[in-house]
Amino acid sequence: MNIVSQTLGHEVGKIIAVHLSYPSRAAQRGRTPAEASYFMKASSSLSGPGEVVRPENTELLVFEAEIALVIGKAARNVSEEEAWSHVSFVTAANDMGLLDFRAADKGSNVRSKSGDGMTPIGPRLIPAADVDPAGLRVRATVDGQLAQDDSSSTLLFSFAHFIADLSRLMTLEPGDVILTGTPAGSSVLVPGQTVTVEVFSEADPSITSGQLTTTVVAGAALADVGSAPAADDKQRIDAWGSTEAAGLADKGAGLTDKDEAGQTASFELTDELRERISKLALATLSSQMRQRGYANVSIDGVHPMVAGQKLVGRARTLRYVGHRPDLFKKFGGGYNAQKRAIDSVNPGEVLVMEARGYEFAGTLGDILALRAKVRGAAGIITDGAVRDWAAVAEVGLPVYAQAAHPSVLGRVHIPWDTDQTITCGGVAVQPGDVIVGDDDGAIVIPPELVLEVVDASERQESEEAFIAQMVAAGESVEGLYPLNAAWRQRYNEWLAAHPN
Repeated sequence: MNIVSQTLGHEVGKIIAVHLSYPSRAAQRGRTPAEASYFMKASSSLSGPGEVVRPENTELLVFEAEIALVIGKAARNVSEEEAWSHVSFVTAANDMGLLDFRAADKGSNVRSKSGDGMTPIGPRLIPAADVDPAGLRVRATVDGQLAQDDSSSTLLFSFAHFIADLSRLMTLEPGDVILTGTPAGSSVLVPGQTVTVEVFSEADPSITSGQLTTTVVAGAALADVGSAPAADDKQRIDAWGSTEAAGLADKGAGLTDKDEAGQTASFELTDELRERISKLALATLSSQMRQRGYANVSIDGVHPMVAGQKLVGRARTLRYVGHRPDLFKKFGGGYNAQKRAIDSVNPGEVLVMEARGYEFAGTLGDILALRAKVRGAAGIITDGAVRDWAAVAEVGLPVYAQAAHPSVLGRVHIPWDTDQTITCGGVAVQPGDVIVGDDDGAIVIPPELVLEVVDASERQESEEAFIAQMVAAGESVEGLYPLNAAWRQRYNEWLAAHPN
């Protein structure tokens, strides 16, 4: 019997798990949720320290260190303020699963996460009254090496939020367990490895769950009934945490790029491609996009705060909606969508903000600009205003905006959601689009067009370099700009003599 059942004197009821709750994990996944989402695990999956079996015909057994909440008093329609009083204990948990069944589950996680032994918990329960819910630390080691380490103070959504949210719809009963999500660092285990999870108070580390250690052992193949276990490269990357860890780096990093629906994309903005783009004029790229039927690619109204800074990166998105007091009270404060977006932007990405074209309230200040730079962002674009203009400029991060304004965003805006399709400066922007900016402004290029457009733009600029040289030498533009057949022959000869 697991420690929860032993302590309570009866079987555990529901096990409810949270999908994404830590910024570190959201950054690893490349998306930050606007609201918490959940899935269920079978109570029969609960176990304590010991062994877990990886069947012979599976390969993607994953571990996820988590803080578990044990409900002690029934909760129905409780507020966030009173939610913690319904928790009796916290402890360590390991939300294990066989991701070989994720495709078969189609999001339910029934088979992938509910197998026997897939929810180790314990070994000791910490009274909830003895700890600060925002001051708990969860840590995991694999074969003695640190794999995960994070604090509940960083959560995208508080423990109280989970309880209040769930209790709107269902009664949380004594003995129910909530698994509150895992930070970055979870990965795949193979037979013979051990994983140890511990939860403890940051204020007093002696208040601890103790070490929850699980050893993976090999087991017989699963019976050939129903959906068979299957693993593709996409699942391997997700399970291991990166293409490198999955041993797939040589197959192309494009495997890690996903579109808004979570599907693997075929495009990667490599350092080499980024360098090629940075050498091209925005006007040239815009011209090539227009030739392909994309007349509206310019993010109108924005300009760089500091001249001479080139901007190239993949888009992340943030959307603001109009201010309304009740909605701002609920969504505008605390760790809101704006802060979550800044806190999860990845190296080389451009955060694009839909600020409804309003230049009358700041959508970015110096602290958040600094945070984005520290995280390695390529830049920020807002079709609104920037406050702390001089201080933001000093940060050194390429920022494009309409204007400066001293007011905070709460004057007219509410940070609403992230990583959705938005309209910034009159043009649609999707997560993963390529954003390019220079002193002329900024444009959006769909990933599938980038290579074609860059190749054509390089050819165009080569031709224009020749044309400029001829004009400087006194030639008329007639027949030269654009090149007629005779001038093109001369250009080809010139190009052969100037291959670089």
